Order: sequence, then C-alpha cells, then structure tokens
Amino acid sequence: MEQNSLLVLGLDVGTSFVKASVMNEAGAYVGSVSVPEKEMAIEVATAGWAEQEPEMWWDNVVEAVRKLKSKVSFQSSQIKAIGITYQMHGLVLVDKDQEVLRPSIIWCDSRAVHIGDQAFRDLGTDKCLNDFLNSPGNFTASKLKWVFDNEPEVAEKIHKAMLPGDFIAMKMTGEINTTVSGLSEGILWDFKRNNIATELLEYFKIDSNILPDLVPTFGVQGHLSGLSADDLGLSKGTPITYRAGDQPNNAFSLNVLQPGEIAATAGTSGVIYGVGDQPVTDQHSRVNTFAHVNHGEEEIRLGTLLCINGTGIMNSWLRKTYSSGDILTYEKMNKMAKSVEAGSEGLQIYPFGNGAERILKNRAIGAWMEGINFNIHSEAHIFRAAQEGIVFALNYGLQIMRDMQVNAKVVRAGEANMFLSPVFREVFVNTTGCVLELYNTDGSLGAARAAAVGLGIFNSIEESFRDFHYESCYEPDPQLMKRYNDLYESWLESLNKKLI
Repeated sequence: MEQNSLLVLGLDVGTSFVKASVMNEAGAYVGSVSVPEKEMAIEVATAGWAEQEPEMWWDNVVEAVRKLKSKVSFQSSQIKAIGITYQMHGLVLVDKDQEVLRPSIIWCDSRAVHIGDQAFRDLGTDKCLNDFLNSPGNFTASKLKWVFDNEPEVAEKIHKAMLPGDFIAMKMTGEINTTVSGLSEGILWDFKRNNIATELLEYFKIDSNILPDLVPTFGVQGHLSGLSADDLGLSKGTPITYRAGDQPNNAFSLNVLQPGEIAATAGTSGVIYGVGDQPVTDQHSRVNTFAHVNHGEEEIRLGTLLCINGTGIMNSWLRKTYSSGDILTYEKMNKMAKSVEAGSEGLQIYPFGNGAERILKNRAIGAWMEGINFNIHSEAHIFRAAQEGIVFALNYGLQIMRDMQVNAKVVRAGEANMFLSPVFREVFVNTTGCVLELYNTDGSLGAARAAAVGLGIFNSIEESFRDFHYESCYEPDPQLMKRYNDLYESWLESLNKKLI
C-alpha cells in the first residue's frame, strides 16, 4: 500500500456481522474484512422479541477496523473519511453520559406492533399515509413508546433515542445526531411539513427533544474523538461524512438513485427497494416508503421498500440445524439444492419465522413446511424448497409494489449472500419476470464510496459511479417462467388459506 494514497473507510453494522472496507480515491476496492467469525447473537427473552447489545456492535467495529488495518497495511493518516451503514429501525437509548440504558430493540422485534396499529387507527390512515407515508407500525417510534409504557424507570433516564448507526457515530465522535433518511425509517419524519413528526410524538406523549439533531446524509457529521481514534487505530479528527440505513445504502451501492431504478438484497432479511419521485403508499402499509439517501426538498427521491424478515436467517437456521457435527457450508447447501428439480417434488416452505412480517399486515404467523413426504424428501429438497419459498415471499411483496405503480423490470443486487446460489437466481428471475444484474459490491463498499462523495473527493454522485458495471446478468426463460408461475400460485393458495 502506497503511503501517500488517499483512502476512505466504509462500515456496515449489520445484524449478523460488521464488515469494514477500504476504497481508494479513484473508487477502486482495496480490501475488506468481516467480524465476528460466527453471527452476532440476537437475544430473544420472550417470543416476538429481538434485542442486541449496542456495545457488541461497537466492539466488533473496533475489531473490524483494526483487522482491516493489519490486512491492508495502511497508515492511520491515509483514511480521510468514514461512511456508516447500519441495520434499520432499531432503537438505542442513552442517558446524559451517553451510557446505553437497555439493549437495542432491533428491526425484527414485534413487541410494538399493537402500539403502531393503534396509532394508525387513532391518527387516521389517511393522515399517517399522507404525512408520514407509513403506518407507525412496528417501527422505531412505536418501539420508543413501548419503552415509555413498560419501562418507566428506563424512560425517565433517556437523554436521546437513536438508530443503530447514530449510536456508532456517537461512539466515534461523542456527538449525537441523525439524518432525515434515518428519522423517516423510524416514522419520525413528517414529509408534508418537512420536519420532525411532532404530531405522532405528541400522540405518544413523547417530547421531540429526545431526538438527535439533524445532519446531512452526505457531508461532515462529526470527527473522531481522541479516545475513539485510539480504540480504532485511526487518526483523531477524521470526519464521518456519510450515514444511511442498510437498504437505502444498498441501493446507493448499486447506483440505484433515480426514479424507476430497483435494488434487491438477500441477507439476513430480503428486500426489494424501488426509487421514485412521488410519494406512493399502500393502504395497509405492507410495504413502506422512506427518504432515500439523495432525497431533498428540491429533488424528491423516495425509496419504497418491501421486506421479508425470514430470508438469510432462515438459510442460516437450516445450516445450523442440519450440520450434525459436520461443517455444512452455504456453498454445499446451494449445490445440494441444485440437485433437486424445480418444485422440490411437492415440498413447500413458508419463511415467516422471524417476527411480524410487514407484507402480512404485521402478523407473526411463523414458518412452516407443507407436503413433506418421508419416503421422498431429503435435506436437499428442504434446502431448495427454502430458497423457492423465500423468492415466492419476495414476489408476494413485489405484487403489492406493482399495484402501487412501482414497476420492476430490471433489478440490481450485490453478488453476495443468497444471490450466490444458482437456484435462488433462477427462481428469482423466472418468478418475478425481472432481469437480474449482479454487481461486485456490498454495503460497506457503498458506505466507503458515499463517504468519498460526502468529503468531496468526487464532484458528484454520478462521477463516483463512472466505472461501475455489472459482473453478470440473468434473464427470465419463458418455459421456466410458466413452471415457476404454477409453483408460485400453488404456494400462494396455501398462504392465503393460512391468512384467512
């Protein structure tokens, strides 16, 4: 590594892992690491709950940066900016000393569904959809209200309520702030008034001063303190110049920024995310619209997001369950799935076992299998049926988006996670009918690129993507489309019976 090279650092603080990547001033990949070796734990004290310790995220950020520095052999002074992306919708509470008051209630926690649903009814569906673009649902604002209702001893100590990425930035800078995009993902932004959603907070009887100050998504948001710089092995004063939730950031990393462009991801959760320039809403708030990373008063850019909670986490559960002492890799699971014909010989899987699913009107119906035959089905059938079921669930949500005039024809995704599976790719393109473009990028690289934009290394977002091209492209096959459409309709028939 040339010691005069300018570098930017991207951090992706996910549910399972923290990934850190370095990019040079020309936008070229330099190196990446991921920690820990095994997925970070999700604590489930009660069915439907999901929590993580924010300090665990920070410890892994520190480990990731130090590990990356050792791997790439860069000097601290070479890092000129830092970008942060993070798991969306979580709630982090700190006191006046910036001490965490309780574990974070994360995105797949279902405890606040009834609170958000009641607010949706009381405030009025039209008002919520017109002003906030969503039901308060199971998002951050409703989780905050749950704490006030159920943990008054915690509530009275709260100085600020933050998102996971805000917490990481606080640990780095000692400053507490957030973005419009961040507030919108918590249903804490009023798009009609272009301000904090004070009416929702007043309804919840929560003082708006509990929210952090606003900073731009791109631009200087704070500087590394001496203490955090020592922990990370970086230079004091290094600026944080970008912050965004994982799905808006995933879209950014794929150069999905303009109306009509669509991104997808299939990590712990599965997401399809479409960008538009006009507010679009679903009457039942089954898919959700947030401020995109390049949203502004003069140029509206909104991201409409469908999420399936049970995606990679289901694949992970299968891997752990079927390992039986041997190390079962995802690559081996994908090969086994490919050995089975489409349809898995009648076996169907429904991947809804990771909390309340928004596309099912915030119902937590659990995951299940149908049609299992002890004389026919093997592990390979289960692995394939799981991948088919995940895509069918995504397609169910995609139909809702299409009803909202979000029309997906070409979908961009990173060449990672479940998109590494030939079966998953085949099922995806032939069930959705979309062309799939895969790119050699991920969330941490997107955060690094965005940090370079925020620092001004690039003159514009467009310039930062001047050499960006897809690695591979997959198109639907008319014969396979008919086969998968029949399989999807059979899968959907059973789901609809469950939802009655």
